[in-house]
Amino acid sequence: MASSSAGIVAGLTAAALVTVGVLAYQASATVPAGLGEPRSAAPAPGPAKPPRDQRNPTALPSGSGQGERVVYSLDDDRVWLVGPDNRVQRTFKVVPSSVDPAPGSYAVTSRSKAITGSDGIPVEHVVRFAGVDGVVIGFSAAVDGSMPTPNPNVRTGGIRQSRADGHAMWHFATIGQRIVVIR
Repeated sequence: MASSSAGIVAGLTAAALVTVGVLAYQASATVPAGLGEPRSAAPAPGPAKPPRDQRNPTALPSGSGQGERVVYSLDDDRVWLVGPDNRVQRTFKVVPSSVDPAPGSYAVTSRSKAITGSDGIPVEHVVRFAGVDGVVIGFSAAVDGSMPTPNPNVRTGGIRQSRADGHAMWHFATIGQRIVVIR
């Protein structure tokens, strides 16, 4: 009797596997083209190095997009808060993190009013928009007002700004706001 039970279980298992295989094939055969292909999490490519106004180094770089957005220049360590009319509402210097996001277009994904930064310093007005190899990238202001140069041996993503600039960024860059990173 034990051998007949084992045979029944083996037969049911084989039938179940065949059924699952047939259903999987049918499901894969009806998937729309391109739906099952992996998508890149990389940002949309942006301009490599937009031209700068040599007479006015704080001017918004041309080629940095249109409409309301935050523009962050990796080479200039500068941010521009740009209104819907393409006019700069505020510009300021920042201290970059030790990990840079790639140039491109991002969106604000999360915000925190006050936390402890990855470097152990209490920060406020945290606006996150990217990630690089597990390091979250975002703007923040140290509660003590410090803007230390990051340790290049420690992978951190906090782009530091003054408290006043952090306050302005907090009110401007809400969830979904476009962040354009340029060289």
